[in-house]
Amino acid sequence: MKTGFIGLGGMGTGMARNIAQAGLLSGLYNRTAAKAHSLAGELNVPAYERPALLAADMDIVLICVSADDDLLGVINAIAKALKPGSIVVDMSTVSRFTAKTAAALLAEHRVDFLDAPVSGGVEGARNGTLAMMVGGSAETLEKARPVLETMCSRIAHMGETGAGQATKAVNQILCAGINEAVTEALAFAEAQGLPMEKVIEVVSGGAAGNWFLDRRGLTMTRGVFAPGFKLALHHKDLKICQEMARQAGISIPLADVTVADYQKLMAQGYGDEDISALYRLKKPAAKASGEN
Repeated sequence: MKTGFIGLGGMGTGMARNIAQAGLLSGLYNRTAAKAHSLAGELNVPAYERPALLAADMDIVLICVSADDDLLGVINAIAKALKPGSIVVDMSTVSRFTAKTAAALLAEHRVDFLDAPVSGGVEGARNGTLAMMVGGSAETLEKARPVLETMCSRIAHMGETGAGQATKAVNQILCAGINEAVTEALAFAEAQGLPMEKVIEVVSGGAAGNWFLDRRGLTMTRGVFAPGFKLALHHKDLKICQEMARQAGISIPLADVTVADYQKLMAQGYGDEDISALYRLKKPAAKASGEN
């Protein structure tokens, strides 16, 4: 099955490379054409000038964009060009409602849709170790699985359309809580004058150990916040979670705190940093005031 990829940000580039390495990638499109042409040259596949041109040539189209409006813009651009029976897999993080809207638009053209957001960050995209949570037809997932497995170490079918995005919302709320806990705890450790490398090493080996502490603990305490996962994008995702929670009639107070903290950091110009930049708000005041 010919596979095309739309959206070559930090996540999409890594995913596209893994599909190409498996010999399954047939074309690329990116809103910034220069980026598409550069990667296409590296991977020896064509770069398309318009998403509809790519869609017309493919059996499977994979999408990874930043926001709900971006996704619906792509869907509207490719829907009429897709062949009946083809598959669109969206790996963006958007609302459950947007996923259902995309599926309905494509169904009018007899095109199948999977909402398949991923977790694992830029590292996971680069290494092909993403976790994918999928909503839509189980039969459609099995057709797409050989392509998806080139990017993922775990793929879970969660239910009907929208269930993948709902599961990703669970993931994003957990990430918010973990970020708050890790940054707060390490700031506390620093205020106690403890050796931070040893603190991180010993705590990581116990009940409080977690992926975020392992991968971001040392860098954040050294003031390095290269993304991983951009703070502004997590803020966008948590706003989606807040709306889903409102509709369900439940509260997510820890996520609400994280949204407010991120808003402070974005106002200070840190939106493009990794989410571990939350440490900027937590670290001891003496160190913070001594920075340039």
